[in-house]
Parts: sequence; C-alpha cells; structure tokens
Amino acid sequence: MSEMPATAVKRPAETEPVRKVKPKRIKKLRTGSGKLNRSLAGNTLLFILMGICGVFMVLPLVMIVNNALKPLDEIYQFPPRIFVRNPTLTNFSDLFVLMNESWVPFSRYVFNTIIITLGGMIGHVIIASMAAYPLAKHKFPGLKLLFSMVVLSMMFSWTVTQIPQYLIISWLGINNTYAALILPAWSYGMGLYLMKQFMEQLPDSLMESARLQGANEWQIFWKIVMPNVRPAWLTLAIFQFQAMWGNTGGMFLRSEELKPLQYALQQITSGGVSRAGAGAAVTFIIAAIPITFFLICQSSILETMTTSGMKD
Repeated sequence: MSEMPATAVKRPAETEPVRKVKPKRIKKLRTGSGKLNRSLAGNTLLFILMGICGVFMVLPLVMIVNNALKPLDEIYQFPPRIFVRNPTLTNFSDLFVLMNESWVPFSRYVFNTIIITLGGMIGHVIIASMAAYPLAKHKFPGLKLLFSMVVLSMMFSWTVTQIPQYLIISWLGINNTYAALILPAWSYGMGLYLMKQFMEQLPDSLMESARLQGANEWQIFWKIVMPNVRPAWLTLAIFQFQAMWGNTGGMFLRSEELKPLQYALQQITSGGVSRAGAGAAVTFIIAAIPITFFLICQSSILETMTTSGMKD
C-alpha cells in the first residue's frame, strides 16, 4: 500500500481553533417609562393638529352657550361675535313666559320628549342586542341572507321608507300615539349591525362553559353576553338618544299634547325676530341634555372591553 501524504489529513491538535464571536448588543431607543421615543417636533405637530381639531369641535357648543346668554341686539350683530359681552338670563325668562302663555305647558313638551326618547332608546338597545346574539353566535340556515338584508337596509334613506312606514303605522292603528315614534326606532339596522360585530369578538368558550354548567340561552345572553359588550350597547344608546331627542313628531303626531320639545323650538323660532332669544335658550336646553348623557356614559364607553386578550 502506498502511504498517504502527510499533508492530506490534519491531526486534531493541528486544527485551527474556532473563534468565538460575541453577539452585538442591539440598542433599543426607549425612554425611562419603557415606551418608544419620539422626536419633540413630532409631538409638537401632533398636539397642534389635535388642538386645531378640538377647537373646531368645541366651537359650536361654545356658540350655543353664548347665544343663550346674549341679549337680542348681540344675537343679530354683524359681524357676529362668538363670546357674549353683556350676559343676561332674559332669554330664559322670555321662554318661560312664552311657554306659560301657551295652552300646552312647557313641562308637557319635556315630558313627551323624555317618554319618546327613553322608549325608543331602551327598546332599540334590547331588540338589537337580542337579534344580534343569534346572528353572531349561532349557525342556522339563511344566516347570511338575513345579515345581508340588515346591511342592505342601512343603504336606504329615511325618506325612501317614509310612506311605507306611515302605511304600516296606520294599519296598526297607533297613529297619533307615542308608539308611532317608539316602535319604528326599534328596527334601525345600524344598532343590529353594531351589536353583531361586537358580539362576534366574544370567545365561544364562554358560552360553551356556561352551557356545560346548565345555563340556558336567556341566562347566557343576560349574564354573560350583555355585560361583556357593555361598551357597545352604551355607544348605541348614545346614538339612539341623540336621534330620538331631536325628533319633531313629523307626520305621526297631530295632537299638541303629544308634541316633543323639538317641535316647540320650531314654533318659537318661527315667531319672528322678537323670539330669537327664546329660541336660543331652547337650543341650549336641547343640546345640554344629550351632552350630559354622553358625559355620564363616557367612562364606560372608553374603557377596554372585558374580553380583550381572551382567546379560545
């Protein structure tokens, strides 16, 4: 046998040592609180844009409050001024006098508005939630068709369905009653769509575990689903409250005793220049109630849903 050359194979002792490469440290730009750092110019620009948007949003509210406190000469001043110079409560006293002279008291208009608003809002939230639960958490034939009809109903303007709605209300015999405004408010498709989208985020394991413990569908709906989608139905309640609070009764209410507060505003403002101050006072009252309702529910709406981060 021929001998192999000495340079063909290296002995272990003659192999080159492996160099250990130290991993480079990755520097993370973090602030003291652990958040990603942003430039001062970016923060300044962001705050400026938010401030401009906030001014445009709050400006109508500021004008409503100031107009309610302006005397008649400042209301018609040109160019108009945002802030009042000589604040007075004469507009509210004039409104009180006008309502007392009417054969329907002002409190009656307020009472009618409260009944119509609460009836339409509470009923819509309950009906929309009950209809959204099977669409979101149950599988049955025609599910996609029903949901497509709900989405399609949102594409039509209210004026398109006004005549069919009037015919249905007349056929039911509820014309010139509170129900003529309350019952149609229960069938708005926007509420059903909103509740279905929120309920789909709930994990199915919550319902399955409740069924294993003997809970029926009503108990699952009221004790598990509704508390977990509280931000959703509170948001829906605000939207519906605002829509119902500005309702004028339209062609469904003929009796003066059933007219809402928005109708009284239209009657006051149509009285001419002399009633402009009282009209500004009523505008302030109508705007203050929905804003107060929003401030009460704001903390519950902005909180994170209790199901966030939960997985099956």
